[in-house]
Amino acid sequence: MPKILQLAPHVANLIAAGEVVERPASVVKELLENAVDAGASKVTVEIRDGGMTFLRVTDNGCGMAPEDARTAFLRHATSKLRNAEDLAAISTMGFRGEALAAIASVSRIDLMTKTAGSISGTSLTLEAGNITEESEVGCPDGTTIIVRDLFFNTPARMKFMKSDTVEGGRVAAAVQMQAMAHPEVAFTFLRDGKQVLSTPGSGKLEAAVYCVYGRECAQMLPVNSQWDGYQLTGFVSKPTDARPSRNLQTFFVNDRPVKSRLLIAALEEAYRNQIMVGKFPACVLHLKLNPSAVDVNVHPAKTEVKFLSEKAVFDCVHYGVLAALNKKPDRPEVQFKPQTPAPAVPKPVSAPAPTPAPKQESFFRTMTPAEYKAFSSALHDAPQPKKETAAAVITAVEQHRPAILRSPTFPIELPKAAPAPQLIPEAPAVIQEAIPMAPEIPWRMVGELYNSYIIVEQGEEAFLIDKHAAHERILFEKLKANQERISSQMLLQPIPVRLSAEATAELLSNQSMLLELGFEIDEFGDNTVLLRQIPMDLSPEAAAEAAESLAADLLNGRRGSKDTVRDELLHTVACKAAIKAGWDNDEKELLALVKQVMANEDLKYCPHGRPICITLSKKQLEKQFKRT
Repeated sequence: MPKILQLAPHVANLIAAGEVVERPASVVKELLENAVDAGASKVTVEIRDGGMTFLRVTDNGCGMAPEDARTAFLRHATSKLRNAEDLAAISTMGFRGEALAAIASVSRIDLMTKTAGSISGTSLTLEAGNITEESEVGCPDGTTIIVRDLFFNTPARMKFMKSDTVEGGRVAAAVQMQAMAHPEVAFTFLRDGKQVLSTPGSGKLEAAVYCVYGRECAQMLPVNSQWDGYQLTGFVSKPTDARPSRNLQTFFVNDRPVKSRLLIAALEEAYRNQIMVGKFPACVLHLKLNPSAVDVNVHPAKTEVKFLSEKAVFDCVHYGVLAALNKKPDRPEVQFKPQTPAPAVPKPVSAPAPTPAPKQESFFRTMTPAEYKAFSSALHDAPQPKKETAAAVITAVEQHRPAILRSPTFPIELPKAAPAPQLIPEAPAVIQEAIPMAPEIPWRMVGELYNSYIIVEQGEEAFLIDKHAAHERILFEKLKANQERISSQMLLQPIPVRLSAEATAELLSNQSMLLELGFEIDEFGDNTVLLRQIPMDLSPEAAAEAAESLAADLLNGRRGSKDTVRDELLHTVACKAAIKAGWDNDEKELLALVKQVMANEDLKYCPHGRPICITLSKKQLEKQFKRT
């Protein structure tokens, strides 16, 4: 076995840098947390070339004395902790003392800092973690730190960096996150000489959120809830304003940006049965709790936390968001016994004034989080209503079925021989496809259930066809078969799509690939892209949502080979262009869809893996009715 040796300090710092400093955005996050801990009320961030060659953070905080400035770049040097007990109640953003040492070990740094009341400040120059120059300098109160040539001495790390657009977008996202975490601090962000963010530092969360998300936040609902020592504040989107991804879900715990499956689950549970499947709410939520009730020391980048009582945290977020949704201003008020006003009758002068009728309570009244919890428990314990009988369901379906479909002799003309590949002239363009049609075994389209599932009878079997899944698969196969650039339509008026900073950067860095898929996009600024051209099969109404879904796919790392990325993007385009469950489609549309499903046995699953068709045999049905 090789002899065990202790790593040299420089090597140890490089390993720590790999944990703490992943990219320029990681550097910005750590430096901004230090600025906040220093009591800064104004912070300016400036980057060039995505932050790889130049990154400057300036704050007006307390600054550092000369001896503290030198010590700050030593590993595990911190002003936040003094003993082991302090770890149980961390209330500052930084505390490990690893950030500056890790950043300095993989870059060139210039530091200027001055404490209030000092005549002069301190200037330090470092390269690969070593101080090369130190001098006295005149500078304003606070700290300015410049990071140059990030990863200059670790070329292997450079290979993992993305384009300047992507890295700059991630830096912008890091600044935006800190701006919403600390609305009391005025943040300014400049990218390649252009100001892209400025917050007022008024202390009002809505002001910071507006600077980040723009007018969209005006439609969000405020959240303000107290729960067993926990406090939840912020904003959530209305159920009708749901997004196709979770990219705009932002959580803070004691002003620290975090990623938490628990918080996501609690948020989305509040929207259960109020939001479409495949859609996600947006939020900016601040959870405040006792520092001793949360452990922030579980991840080097401090982005993950552990809660002492996960159930209490879940309930606080769940019922707090439910209460906010219950208070939404556009909810109609319903009364059980509306009063019809009587015609006005002249009353005698001497008659006493009538006593006003008591105001009836709205059925959809506002509930506190505690009332919601009691209501939810009572609802869960209550006996469930008896399900409708099969006969009642069949009767209801029969009453709502179009007359032509209620007829047991509804005709479906079948070809006498296998037809040549052709388009179906009666069907709308959205369903017309040139898929070879095999000889049809006699079948009959019986009708449709819930505007979602087409019923087809063939011999002693019945089929339920998911019309959205079927059409999505047909469109996907058509798009995939066309290896050339997808046919597109130029828009007379470009469609603006506002995204997160990271999502915007991902789209802009993949413009050539998107063009092959029929999307032409331009940068519009303010985290917005313009769609100038979209796929021919995609309606303008669905284009913005499709673009956001594409950005989410790219952002979540669904890339792999170029063909894999293309297939993922085609999935999204096909899904958004396909007819939807719940739509009221013409009989000819449904019939055209059924013809293709029944003629092609390969159409079994949609691109996302959901079944297109399920079978119910006559024997299974007779068994249910006790006929066998």
